[in-house]
Amino acid sequence: MKKLLLVVLALGLSFTSCRETKEGAEKAGEAVENAAQEAGEAAEKAATDVKEAAEDAAEATGEAVEDATEEAGNMVDDAKEAVNGAATDAKDAATEAATDVKDAATDAADDAKGAATDALNKVKGH
Repeated sequence: MKKLLLVVLALGLSFTSCRETKEGAEKAGEAVENAAQEAGEAAEKAATDVKEAAEDAAEATGEAVEDATEEAGNMVDDAKEAVNGAATDAKDAATEAATDVKDAATDAADDAKGAATDALNKVKGH
């Protein structure tokens, strides 16, 4: 009877040990599934974050190019205005200088005419 009791007890422990092993394996399997699911979710989030960062970088680059293009256009416009202003100033200065030369030449001609008339009158008067 003692032997029978020992055999039953050994079988009971064996079943209990198998059941615990099975439960441990199920828990380990669940833990592996949970870890795999979390890893998949983390990978999806990382991919989404990378995609968003790339989109943000592309948008920022596009805006920088647009800003640079606009600024270059503004600089060209400013340069054209400056050149046009300088050309207008040069034309005005040349016109003013020509007028001054003409006036000086007219004054010199008038002075020469007056001097010639005075000299002629002196010659006639003597």
